[in-house]
Amino acid sequence: MGDGPLADAYAVAERSSAPPVDPMTGAALRFLAAAIGARSAVEVGTGYGVSGVWLLRGMAPDAILTTVDTDAEHQDHARTVFAGEGFGAGRARLIRGWAMEVLPRLTDGGYDLVFVDADRETYLHYLDEARRLLRPGGVMVFNGSLTASPEPDGPLRAPDPAETVIRELVRRVREDEGLVPLLMPVGEGLLAAIRP
Repeated sequence: MGDGPLADAYAVAERSSAPPVDPMTGAALRFLAAAIGARSAVEVGTGYGVSGVWLLRGMAPDAILTTVDTDAEHQDHARTVFAGEGFGAGRARLIRGWAMEVLPRLTDGGYDLVFVDADRETYLHYLDEARRLLRPGGVMVFNGSLTASPEPDGPLRAPDPAETVIRELVRRVREDEGLVPLLMPVGEGLLAAIRP
């Protein structure tokens, strides 16, 4: 990773309960943001700022990242990382709170990209919010989409609520005719979908 604020953020996050996206996943996020010329993005799960840096690196020079997290320490660290990476204070809007309460207050169709890396059991709720928040041509991305076993829950396997949600998320996105999906095998898996 080298030196600098992003490397420091990786070091801190890897010792925490908020593990960061790996560099390959980060590069994919940067690519997606750059490919659509993202000027406004929402991130659910600030963590220590790692994924936010990757997103900002791909977004337009005057773009704004809105990032939501409940943890004050995470957001304070992320703010320092963003500044250290050269992103001015106006480039990131950090909102402290529960995303399930914050997202409904954000503007319908006001965002180019929505990235979700949070409690997997809430992903289906975030799917509905991402659809509402995205403008036509916008992209939603869910991290951890390859963490669920392909085997369904049953008598030989205890149910795992997070895995059940991930399988349902993948199914809904795949079958939704209003989305163009892609499951990318990087890191824990990125499920991306364009809203045409």
